Amino acid sequence: MKSIFEQQGGTYTMQGDYQLPNLLPPTEEERPIGVWGQRRLNYLKHHRKILYYNLLTSGKLHSHLADIEEQAQDLFSRLVNEYAAQEGIDEHLKAIDQMAWLQKMNNIQARVREIVNSEVVFI
Repeated sequence: MKSIFEQQGGTYTMQGDYQLPNLLPPTEEERPIGVWGQRRLNYLKHHRKILYYNLLTSGKLHSHLADIEEQAQDLFSRLVNEYAAQEGIDEHLKAIDQMAWLQKMNNIQARVREIVNSEVVFI
């Protein structure tokens, strides 16, 4: 007769005469987690605890954070480029007035950061 753990697909390790269940989550592939993934992790820990623990115990937390990182980076890059093009911020402006170019790019990046946080990270 199989135990409940075996019926649900669990595995065991022999320790002497006893079979102990393997309670560690399965290993995940290593993918980088940057600032967006870290923000998502912090958000999950403090505001979405059930989702955090479900991802952690199922072994899917790291891949979830890596996916969020990729989505956020792609959206950030695309929006910064789109906003810069819409506002006429180009290499010509950078060549003639570096401080104005820097101020405008910092403003765009701050706006885009808020968009990415609200649409990808803090959902």
